[in-house]
Amino acid sequence: MNGMISQLQAVQAAQATFETKADLKVPVSFGNDAAALAAARDSVAICDRSHWGRIQVSGGDRLRFLHNQSTNNFERLNPGQGCDTVFVTSTARTIDLATAYVTENAVLLIVSPNRRQYMIDWLDRYIFFADKVELTDVTQETATFSLIGPKSNALVEQLGGGAIIGQPYASHQLVQLKSGEVRIAVGNGLSMPGYTLIVPTENAAAVWSNLVESGSVPLGDRVWEQLRIQQGRPVPDQELTEDYNPLEARLLQTISFEKGCYIGQETIARLNTYKGVKQYLWGIRLSAPAQPGSVITLEDEKIGKLTSYTDTEQGFFGLGYIRTKAGGEGLTVQVGETEGELVDVPFLDVSREDVSRKDVSSE
Repeated sequence: MNGMISQLQAVQAAQATFETKADLKVPVSFGNDAAALAAARDSVAICDRSHWGRIQVSGGDRLRFLHNQSTNNFERLNPGQGCDTVFVTSTARTIDLATAYVTENAVLLIVSPNRRQYMIDWLDRYIFFADKVELTDVTQETATFSLIGPKSNALVEQLGGGAIIGQPYASHQLVQLKSGEVRIAVGNGLSMPGYTLIVPTENAAAVWSNLVESGSVPLGDRVWEQLRIQQGRPVPDQELTEDYNPLEARLLQTISFEKGCYIGQETIARLNTYKGVKQYLWGIRLSAPAQPGSVITLEDEKIGKLTSYTDTEQGFFGLGYIRTKAGGEGLTVQVGETEGELVDVPFLDVSREDVSRKDVSSE
């Protein structure tokens, strides 16, 4: 990472433990995991997600291009709006769940850490000679922070971003701070109240310090992982692989069924029309620890696989795909040597706009 991000990490270093993920240093814990978790639920926490990839898509054909390459409808979006979208293969197998922010001159994609270079290569493959589309990796030039918790609104108001409060998911605006310009967007990558801040690296250390001094509690990647499993956010190499499609991953809020042809569209439309989804992603409340990859059975018959696991204050919890015919919420299953119960999870149940409304009412 460049020197400006090193300044941010120097500010964090008094508390943080770092690990390298996707070739970037990540603060995995600030030595306060329980307090950070409580803040995310009851007040406001701040998570450094700068290791997530940021790809700028520019050029006159940028919206048409992304419209044709992913599941959501980009042609209806105006500057200041955004959406979640899934990039899929020609047979609708999942590559990544991304968030897109449309600006006056470009679209900024936030992609998963382990899909950054893959997505650049993948998108580049579909840019043809006549296409007015340019891809720029701006991960090194920017930082990304997530504010998580019901008191995020007060912090955003304090930053001068009050106009964004109550707007639909992925709405965003530029705010001028003393330390420089910051883009503030509704939503934080989870189905919890909050916002995403995209900051030029030269301002990152100052903005982080300002937010912490204003009362947000630093939250490391370890707690983020726990929250994303409890929330049900699928990630590449676990829930998003070539074994699954977006309908099975229950990412309906990312799919436009009205738009025309795009990569994978034919398969998704056919599965939706003929109710052909054979498995769904569920939360699983477990009676004991379990290993991702464990086979899930019902009466000794294999019905699925555990994809993620975390240990929480409320007990053991995982995500897994379950065959549709086996049943749904409330079903008791065997996960390896452990018993589990299928439960719904917010990210796969609540629409993004419901999240922004919850964000408003929670103040």
